[in-house]
Amino acid sequence: MHKMMLLSLCFVLCACQQNGNTPTVRPDILQSVPHDTSAFTQGLLIDGDVWLESTGRYGHSDLREVKRATGEIIRKSPLPANLFGEGLALFNGKLYQLTWREGLCLVYDRETFEVLNHFRYEGEGWGLTHCDSFLYMSNGSSSIHVRDPQDFRILRTIQVHDHQGKVTQLNELEWIEGELWANIFMTRKVARIDPATGRVLGYLNFDHLPLPGDAHPRQDVFNGIAYDPVDQTIWVTGKKWSKLYQIAWPPSE
Repeated sequence: MHKMMLLSLCFVLCACQQNGNTPTVRPDILQSVPHDTSAFTQGLLIDGDVWLESTGRYGHSDLREVKRATGEIIRKSPLPANLFGEGLALFNGKLYQLTWREGLCLVYDRETFEVLNHFRYEGEGWGLTHCDSFLYMSNGSSSIHVRDPQDFRILRTIQVHDHQGKVTQLNELEWIEGELWANIFMTRKVARIDPATGRVLGYLNFDHLPLPGDAHPRQDVFNGIAYDPVDQTIWVTGKKWSKLYQIAWPPSE
């Protein structure tokens, strides 16, 4: 980046912080890979060379394993027609899949996709991720519940806020290098959240996605964040989008 452009970016970010506003950046896109345009993406994560994805809609929800390089579906396990798939997390060899309004979390064996257990919870299920020994769950409000993977009980609640107050519509979640990232439903924004305080550290704006040529009439809203801790890459997509995009993070200098 040109020095003057870098200085301008630093000035804008510093000015935002000094004025009390939450800084926003628009990440560059490094590359893209194919994504199934029938996948109503609700939960997304990376496990080695595959995507693990939870898709939604009644009568169409499933849990699937997909080749990262090609988008080829390796296998999928459909949900009963009365369940609407939502957030997904991988923890200790088990996959935890939320449902939207059914108050049901399904627990699968990672290798076989066999349902091992289930948990009940109150309210709606939206996004799910994990760090250390805890699961983090959103429900469309400004609250993120920290849950015990053993019995799914709530251990504590994080109230998410920025300089204007509560941040609601928190959806898909991902734990990235000590931060909680949350998609804001019905927007192309992702909030970077301090899990200790609930404060939004900054926003990522993806209003430039899908890229020209990737859009199609059947696509739905932006949703889906996945982090690969091995190569430290971050990917985003949307419901029924034709591509998954790797973003440049931190922003290039």
